[in-house]
Amino acid sequence: MKIRLSTGEKTFAIVNYTFLTLLALLCILPFLHMLAISFSSSAAATAGRVGLWPVDFTTASYQYAIQKREFIAAFLVTIRRTLLGVTIDLAVLILTAYPLSKSNRELPGRTAISWIFVITMFVSGGLIPTYLVVSGTHLKNTIWALIIPGVVKAYYITILLNFFRQIPKELEESAVMDGASQIRVLLSIYLPLSLPALATLTIFDTVGHWNEWFSGMIYMSSQIKYPLQTFLRGIIVAPNYDLMDRTQMELMAKISSKTFQAAQIIIATVPILAVYPFMQKYFISGMMLGSLKG
Repeated sequence: MKIRLSTGEKTFAIVNYTFLTLLALLCILPFLHMLAISFSSSAAATAGRVGLWPVDFTTASYQYAIQKREFIAAFLVTIRRTLLGVTIDLAVLILTAYPLSKSNRELPGRTAISWIFVITMFVSGGLIPTYLVVSGTHLKNTIWALIIPGVVKAYYITILLNFFRQIPKELEESAVMDGASQIRVLLSIYLPLSLPALATLTIFDTVGHWNEWFSGMIYMSSQIKYPLQTFLRGIIVAPNYDLMDRTQMELMAKISSKTFQAAQIIIATVPILAVYPFMQKYFISGMMLGSLKG
């Protein structure tokens, strides 16, 4: 049976689809513009002649980046850092948020412990003490200097423990009555029901590790150990012309800071965009879960 829409419903649908289309274009067009600039010549990009399609097509910006062995090394460091960092961060996050989601009767002092984490969101030890700790524990110039100092993320812990507290207590009580341990309850009940929240925090954490550049600059003394973002920043801010061979100098003459910055954005963005489709179904599940809870 075909449902006939009223004039008002048709008008609303047209306005709604138009608005969503414009919103989608607002998100996509800047990315397409960056992509076009990254494949355009230096002169065209500097003159502002590039729109959504490359002008004087060239891959010089990408060639300049990927032909350097330091770039490949930095890319591998970032991949390794992201995989290790996200895995460790999630493990610490779950094991911290789960007990803190309990009541004071189940975990005496949980409120005071939670406030200790909350305070760190507003007051930190500072850069110099953190550097001294990393240096004193011999983490400098290792991959762990990029991971361990930021393992405990109080904001993520707060989000996840509040999500845990929304899960019906009756599910845990029935599992405990059947002889399940707390680890079993966590693995069999809390984690499966928290996949939407975990997927969201995983993406946030992945983007954070992928885009972070400052720790690589202060904790790594060798460029070969730089993460990708630190390496790309060094090329733009302070390129070392003394270490360039003739081919690299020729490529450098064909690009500008604008085209190379656009290439940097594309290089740094595409891997993150590739992760999102695998997480999309969990976002949809989270929306459905919220609608069922009312």
